[in-house]
Amino acid sequence: MMTNLFDQFMSPTYLGMPLIVLALGLPWILWPSPSSRWLNNRLVTLQSWFLNRFTQQLLLPINTGGHKWALILASLMTFLLSMNLLGLLPYTFTPTTQLSLNMGLAVPFWLATVIIGMRNQPTAALGHLLPEGTPTPLIPVLIVIETISLFIRPLALGVRLTANLTAGHLLIQLIATAAFTLMTSMTTVALLTTSILFLLTLLEIAVAMIQAYVLVLLLSL
Repeated sequence: MMTNLFDQFMSPTYLGMPLIVLALGLPWILWPSPSSRWLNNRLVTLQSWFLNRFTQQLLLPINTGGHKWALILASLMTFLLSMNLLGLLPYTFTPTTQLSLNMGLAVPFWLATVIIGMRNQPTAALGHLLPEGTPTPLIPVLIVIETISLFIRPLALGVRLTANLTAGHLLIQLIATAAFTLMTSMTTVALLTTSILFLLTLLEIAVAMIQAYVLVLLLSL
C-alpha cells in the first residue's frame, strides 16, 4: 500500500536501473512515422494535420525569421504532449512531474532565445528592460525588476508545468482512494465519487494537452 501520496512521483527503478530513460524514449516510439506511399493511413494523416495546425497557430504571431524554430518547437510540443498523456494511464510514470526535467527543457530554450535576441537585435532586447516613457527616478528600480523577471521566467515555465500535473495526479489519487474506501459502506456516495473521478480524468487530459501547448507558446513568444 502506498504510504505517501508523493511516492507516485518518484522515478521508478528496476534492478537498480532508472526507468525514466524508458519513459522519455517511449513517446518517440509510439508516434507513427510517414511512409513513402502516396497515400498514408488515417493515423498518419491525422498526425500530419495536427502538426500542421499546431505549427500554423504557433508561428502566427512570429515574423518570418522565427519560422526556422518550427521543427524544434513542434518536436518539443509532441514530446511533452505524449509524456503528459501517457502519464495518465495506470501503472505509468510521468516524467514531466519532475521539476528537474522541466527545468532542463525550459532553461536551454529560454537561454537560446535570450542569446539570439542579444546577438541579432541587442538594442531591442535591452530595450525590454526599460519601458518607454518611464520617469527618471524609477529607471534604476525598473531595470532591476525587469532583469529579475527575465531570470525568473524559466523557473516559472518549469514550475507551472510541474505544479499543474502534480496537482492533477494528487486529486485523481485522493478521489480514487475515497471511492475505493466508500464502495463497501456507502455505495451511492462511492458511485457519485466515481463519476467525479471520471470528470476529473477528462479535465486532466485537457490540462495535459493545454500545459504542453502553453509551455511551447510562452517559449516561442
